[in-house]
Amino acid sequence: EKPEKPSLDALNDEELDDLEKAKIRAEVIVSELLEAMKINAKVAARILDPEDDRDHPMVLIEVTGKDLSILIGRRAETLNSLQYVTSLILNQQMGSWMPLMIDVQGYRFRRERQLRQMARRLADQVIQTGRKQVLEAMPANERRLIHLELRYHPFVTTESVGEEPNRRMTILLKPKD
Repeated sequence: EKPEKPSLDALNDEELDDLEKAKIRAEVIVSELLEAMKINAKVAARILDPEDDRDHPMVLIEVTGKDLSILIGRRAETLNSLQYVTSLILNQQMGSWMPLMIDVQGYRFRRERQLRQMARRLADQVIQTGRKQVLEAMPANERRLIHLELRYHPFVTTESVGEEPNRRMTILLKPKD
């Protein structure tokens, strides 16, 4: 059975703000891309509240279905590409930048939990050994999660070192005053 496609009809509603319109458009864009890729999946959109006062609300597109690992790819490269292409189309249609995240089968949230746990574990190691920890190269969104997780830590700080795509996160002791 084919998943039902979201409709752009709601965009004519004067009451909707840009974020709501972006949510509808993004859901349609992803649905059409997946259809063109002959991937049978359910697409649902919602708005995520900002994580802190420096953050923006974000459109989250959740893709669910059977065996969607092809959409995630190695180290989420396919998922990141799908998100990038969707973002380009959405921003062009909206005429402005709209924060967007696409998640497939909960992959990003599982990965976020793993990264946050790893950040705390490595911070403890840095405190115990006094030696900095250099993590594997990772994309900007994953480095950002580690920065966010440890930004209020009393004893360690984080920095990104190197050039894309080999930019790495380093966790080190805060200098003593």
